[in-house]
Amino acid sequence: MHDLVITGATVVDGTGAPQRVADVAISGERIVGVGADLGRAKRTIEAEGLALTPGWVDIHTHYDGQITWDDQLAPSSTNGVTSIVVGNCGVGFAPARPDRHDWLISLLEGVEDIPGTALAEGMSWGWESFSEYLDVLDQRTWTVDVGTQVPHAALRTYVMGERGADHTVRANADEIDEMRRHCVDSLKAGALGFTTSRTWAHRTSLGDSIGTLSASTDEVLGVMSALKETNLGVIQLISDVYQSTDPELVAAELSLLSRIALEAQRPLSFTVQQNDDAPDRYREILSAIAGWNQAGANVKAQVGVRPIGVLIGLHATANPLNFCPTFRAMRSLSRPERLARIQQPDVRETLLREHAAVSVHGFPAIIHSGYSRMYPLAEPVDYEPTPERSVAGIAASSGRAPIDVLFDLMLEASGSRLLYIPLMNYARGSLDDVLEMITSPHSLFGLSDAGAHCNAISDGSFPTTAISHWTRDRTRGPKLPIEQIVHNQTQRTATHVGWLDRGVIAPGYLADLNVIDLATISARAPRSVADLPAGGTRLLQDAIGYRYTVKRGQITVEDGVVGEARPGRLQRGAKALTRL
Repeated sequence: MHDLVITGATVVDGTGAPQRVADVAISGERIVGVGADLGRAKRTIEAEGLALTPGWVDIHTHYDGQITWDDQLAPSSTNGVTSIVVGNCGVGFAPARPDRHDWLISLLEGVEDIPGTALAEGMSWGWESFSEYLDVLDQRTWTVDVGTQVPHAALRTYVMGERGADHTVRANADEIDEMRRHCVDSLKAGALGFTTSRTWAHRTSLGDSIGTLSASTDEVLGVMSALKETNLGVIQLISDVYQSTDPELVAAELSLLSRIALEAQRPLSFTVQQNDDAPDRYREILSAIAGWNQAGANVKAQVGVRPIGVLIGLHATANPLNFCPTFRAMRSLSRPERLARIQQPDVRETLLREHAAVSVHGFPAIIHSGYSRMYPLAEPVDYEPTPERSVAGIAASSGRAPIDVLFDLMLEASGSRLLYIPLMNYARGSLDDVLEMITSPHSLFGLSDAGAHCNAISDGSFPTTAISHWTRDRTRGPKLPIEQIVHNQTQRTATHVGWLDRGVIAPGYLADLNVIDLATISARAPRSVADLPAGGTRLLQDAIGYRYTVKRGQITVEDGVVGEARPGRLQRGAKALTRL
């Protein structure tokens, strides 16, 4: 007798093959049959009219601290994700000497907008080396499987101490070799790979640049040689190549990426987004990747399925009123007290006057007064909004000043109303360029950053948007077949990191599954919750339409409610498929 049989489902199996109606039988952790008349089961789910897909495999998250105290790992678990990868972008918490704990917390707080107080209270540590970190994680279970990578910033300070936090300091030959040896040991212990960061945007909470920003070519290639030496692991990184307008920097970064791709001889993926200042750079990068792959490399651009959007509001990290001294003076007030104060006519007048007097440039200018890029969130969330729905559009149609419209919107719902600013991937006001990115044979779905940017960005729901927007809801251009979207966030992402035992509905694969109502699946509007340690807040985005999520044969989420089962566990290294 099987443990679970799902009957009558429309199976989208993760390989890209055409969907078909079939039953799926599960015994223990694995799928044991796909077809008809598969026999009796302890539990049966009738799924006629529903889609059955593999569970999503999200290879770009930042739950590095959270996995040490949180076993639910929402919003990933409530958005159909059954396997995650952490340790991305060169940041994480291992290896870590005891005197570097505070600095690593400051780094993650600054780079990924994770409340430092929550990390300080929530993390119990208990490790120094990366292998010891894995041993600690091995004692935990979650709703999802977790794999982790060696982060360059942590490794650099582990070896170099205080000097490693300064990106202008060059590692010497002995230090590079020591980092390489630690990386070798970590890969053999089960690290999925090695990651690094080369972007000005990554700074500590004190504003200091990440220590790996300008690491020498000798250092980068020297540490990454550990992967070639062991024939283990993947490489992931972020570079300013996609957004810089400095031709010398772009040329230098492309040269380094080329050397990594061709010399490391391991799978490489890196962030590619569309920046307003270099809106066609992604095409140049995809062309370069095509050339490297033709020469024998294995490189992918990690791309987002929608704009990378900052959420602004009275209680969000990004708030247009933060530029006003009067509002900054209210930070010690409770939310209700702050809301009452700013609604007073004289305080409102002062805030508007101070806001108008500020002159800012770059990204801050968009948060301050980018009215044409500010869209009030509604249900369901529209991630390809049109100009008339923006604050500027509302102001023009109502004959009001944009700042007055913005101010009133932020006061709605007792001050909890959020507005969406698509910062990346929306340079031309549509997702046509994103369509080009996500359908490239040289790209991978990634960049959800789930677990990070707690009060500014809510992109952990990327996998849900990929289904709802690209296969059903899009009205401003072509849609995509559901078989293609499912393949891109199951078998394709799993295979890239070496997890060959999941992402496909076939006998022998892990029973990681989603039972989905395709007519209703959608990401809800994000909401602010205070469920982190020390009362820390974060944006949480629920989803509807996932009837069941199954992890290793156990139902973990049913109709959006996380159950008691915690079958997920640490995944050490690549995983082979065991055929039945």
